[in-house]
Amino acid sequence: MESRRLGRSGLTVSAVGLGTNNFGGRLNDEAARHVLNEALEQGVNFIDTADVYGRGSTAGAGSSEEQLGRLMAGRRNRFIVATKFGVPMGDSDLERGASRRWITTSAENSLRRLRTDYIDLYQVHTADPETPIEETLGALDDLVRAGKVRYVGVSNYAAWQMADAVWTARTEHLARPISAQMHYNLLVRGIQAEVIPACEAHGLGIIPYFPLESGFLTGKYKPGGNGHGRLVESPRAGEIMSPPNFDRLGALEAFAVERGHTILDLAFGWLLSQSIVGPVIASASSPEQVRANVVASTWRLSPDEMAAVATL
Repeated sequence: MESRRLGRSGLTVSAVGLGTNNFGGRLNDEAARHVLNEALEQGVNFIDTADVYGRGSTAGAGSSEEQLGRLMAGRRNRFIVATKFGVPMGDSDLERGASRRWITTSAENSLRRLRTDYIDLYQVHTADPETPIEETLGALDDLVRAGKVRYVGVSNYAAWQMADAVWTARTEHLARPISAQMHYNLLVRGIQAEVIPACEAHGLGIIPYFPLESGFLTGKYKPGGNGHGRLVESPRAGEIMSPPNFDRLGALEAFAVERGHTILDLAFGWLLSQSIVGPVIASASSPEQVRANVVASTWRLSPDEMAAVATL
């Protein structure tokens, strides 16, 4: 497994990360343990979760962190653990956002659920327009100085919000964000216009999520077919499985096959051929999926191939 430096920092992580939005809800402890063990076996050390993961399931918000904490017992030092805060944990206005009060509460709750005394990468899940960025970064800096957090990052930020956060951290001498977790894949390329240039300028590494666009970029869904899988029942099914997207998928599959690869290889390889990209987060519900993602991550496209994909 390739190791990649995350942003302009000293943190190195595996090129493939394991997303745990299935933990605590869809996967019981035994199934999740097999997935986590396989990740370690394949060299995957970057594990991404969030305080809100599990909300909507019978287990409830926080259950992904809780399950991960149980499964990491006795081997915490083998993982780079990233978690997030800020998305509503409940119906109360007091259980969301990026205020000093909620950051402090959220961090303590995540540490307890994860059964650890530090978080490797603590990320603002989404921007909070009601809280000054100075307050958010100041609270995160306190956690870093206390040794409870090693690095901080952002997620789902606009380019100007990233620039504002980095400038504020620099001028106020606070812990600087090193990463931006963003929705980015072969079909969703909107961040290329402003977010990626901002990250390049300010030293933030991109952490792509939904690299397979909820399974669409595995090629298992076909136009006009009934299909099986979570995407079929997803509220985004109509948006993703549209005629233009199927046309684009066909072109991308043909590009990959011409070069002796699969669309899965292309989905990972295209992302990892960009130096700004750190770990590519992919969830898995079985050890087989973990292995398939790791195998797919080995292709690196040439500059000419990257230019060709840009036209598809």
